[in-house]
Amino acid sequence: MFGIGLTGGIGSGKSALTDRLARHGAKVVDADEIVHEIQRPGGAAFAPMLERFGEGIRAADGTIDRPALARIVFNDPAARAELNAIVWPLVGERMAERAEELAGTDHVAVFSIPLLRPEHRDRLGYRAIVVVDCPTEVAVERLVGSRGMDRDDALARIAAQMGRDERLKWADFVVDNSSTLEHLDAEVERLWRWIEERRAAPG
Repeated sequence: MFGIGLTGGIGSGKSALTDRLARHGAKVVDADEIVHEIQRPGGAAFAPMLERFGEGIRAADGTIDRPALARIVFNDPAARAELNAIVWPLVGERMAERAEELAGTDHVAVFSIPLLRPEHRDRLGYRAIVVVDCPTEVAVERLVGSRGMDRDDALARIAAQMGRDERLKWADFVVDNSSTLEHLDAEVERLWRWIEERRAAPG
């Protein structure tokens, strides 16, 4: 397995990038998808989240009301830390299980993790760290336009994450997703050539 850690801020286009990498044959393990799995009714995080944050985060259909939860945690750093303490250890377990399933194969495996940090490279055995990047204003426009957030909510979510400059300084490869989908397609081709070169290199 050639493992790649992929990260980027909210609205940067991680999903658009992983969709394109999957078309090239990469095996994608997406932390956000795992979060949705464990937060469904009956999922490992569901009951602990209700216990901590109350019935106000349960939607009429019985699922987690994600906007209601967001209103709590993105305005309260302590609450956000408690949510992360519930969710991310479980996500880490699931991702480790999927990494183990891919170990010993010759696949390119892309682990998309919003909270990826430099220390994960050695701890999780990633051969490279890729950051998908766009200016903050572009991310805000995407969140408002495609996800229906209001501007203040989008800015609060961006502010709650690792800073853009910090992400960029430890990337092995940066994908620029500040423009059109055609531009992203070209960036993916550039990234895939780089991955193939890294895979072919000795060691």
